Amino acid sequence: MTEAAPSPSTGSDSSLRADKPADAPERFDLVIVGAGPVGLALATALLASGQSLRIALLDRRAAGAGRDDPRALALAAGSRQILQRLGAWPAAEATPIREIHVSQRGGFGRTLIDASDAVQQSTASAGQALGHVLRYGALVSSLEQALTAASTNASGGACLSRHAQTCVTAIKHGAEVLTLSLRDAQRSWPIEAALVAHAEGVADAKDIEYWGRNYRQVAIVAEVTPSRAHGGRAWERFTGDGPLALLPLGRELSLVYTTSSERAPALLALDDTAFLATLRADFGGRLDFAAISPRVAFPLALRARRQTVGERQVWIGAAAQNLHPVAGQGFNLGLRDAWVLADEIATAFASTFAADEPSRPASSATGAPPDVATCLARYQRRRRSDRLGTIAFTDGLLRVFSLRLPAAAAVRGAALLALDLLPALRRPLARRLAQGAIDAPARHGN
Repeated sequence: MTEAAPSPSTGSDSSLRADKPADAPERFDLVIVGAGPVGLALATALLASGQSLRIALLDRRAAGAGRDDPRALALAAGSRQILQRLGAWPAAEATPIREIHVSQRGGFGRTLIDASDAVQQSTASAGQALGHVLRYGALVSSLEQALTAASTNASGGACLSRHAQTCVTAIKHGAEVLTLSLRDAQRSWPIEAALVAHAEGVADAKDIEYWGRNYRQVAIVAEVTPSRAHGGRAWERFTGDGPLALLPLGRELSLVYTTSSERAPALLALDDTAFLATLRADFGGRLDFAAISPRVAFPLALRARRQTVGERQVWIGAAAQNLHPVAGQGFNLGLRDAWVLADEIATAFASTFAADEPSRPASSATGAPPDVATCLARYQRRRRSDRLGTIAFTDGLLRVFSLRLPAAAAVRGAALLALDLLPALRRPLARRLAQGAIDAPARHGN
């Protein structure tokens, strides 16, 4: 019998413990720590995989906390494909990026990348846009609806248990499972899991090895109203203090203004008129603006775990890496993490079911445990190239456009001009912006 997910505020379904001693911890095949977009995508993909998985989804926040989040997200074409496969693409809320204008301040050269550049390189990214921009809350709402549908329609034996406002206080290793100590406002209790996927938090937690770089930069984020319709064009402008990005969002433009930590307080202190005049000058008079929303700022740094898998544990999305927002790669990388991990987990459990007893939907909660170590090793191999390549691409862009050597601006300008004149050079860049280093796997939702 398919068991629908309980409400996030009600905890787990007691029927999962009906055949266990009253004091025995509830056991799951997978515990997902973090119910942001990456965690929601992982849970949805697995419930739709056809495997009889028992999944717990934990969130430190209150139920529905992300639905009203107004932040803008830039989603690559590959991310749109994944969300469409999950039934979670909020088409009505998404603004297409039809082209990207790239330039540098204080030097010649510019290039214009459009969707046709990505289409010619990969048929998987064929479409009318390089990517889309939408609000974080709209994506969360769409993924929540897709998760509910996947849970309702899941195969017999599959179920989802949700816990809001719940923290993991400890994880203890056992022979075949992990024991997690959970706590909410009313109680503390243990659960067991064959595998734990961490999908929230930051990549520089204590007692781990990570790559890190303090950019000594601050991102000032706001929405600006252009004086003329944006026509689906995004802008990436490199300056001596850092990149400036303008992304189409409805009729507005979402602004990410990167500047040095030293200059940021002065920019934040400007009134709207003065700030817009500065922004106009930074874009060389190419754009004009009528209004701006309140500005907020946050520091920028690179933090990436050296190892994303451990004993029965895996870290994905922001739990694995935090990137600079240049080129909008971070969230897209995390969504690809979730998609590939779901593929590998579904494969591991499918093999377990077939080897254990084909006629019975077994799992580590009800039968033979899957080969988690092999599953995680395969995941790590599949993700290595895309992950390291995306981190290097993002960090490399910043390093190249931050050089202040006498000839650096001329070299960058020549490179931008070459990209503009030579489609064969431009297409690989367009493909990375649209797809990352991989195309979406084909196993889910066949």
